[in-house]
Amino acid sequence: MSKNIYVGNLPWSASEDDVRAAFEAFGEVISVKLIEDRETGRPRGFGFVEMDDSGALEAIDALDGKDFDGRNLKVNEAKPRAERPRW
Repeated sequence: MSKNIYVGNLPWSASEDDVRAAFEAFGEVISVKLIEDRETGRPRGFGFVEMDDSGALEAIDALDGKDFDGRNLKVNEAKPRAERPRW
């Protein structure tokens, strides 16, 4: 099984490789997806990391609130996306 982890307050200079390296210290990283603005293509400062269960819990405990390139990360288990009305 794997867990999806929300990673917020990322510096805009962070790359998927930077985030992957930070999380690989705690277990196998299955995927990393940093979210970009649809119109400008610029990073929005958050993303998602998919990891195996045991490594994910360890990474959340270790990295939440830690400094990453001058920013304190917000790391927790991702919640399912809420239903939004389609117009």
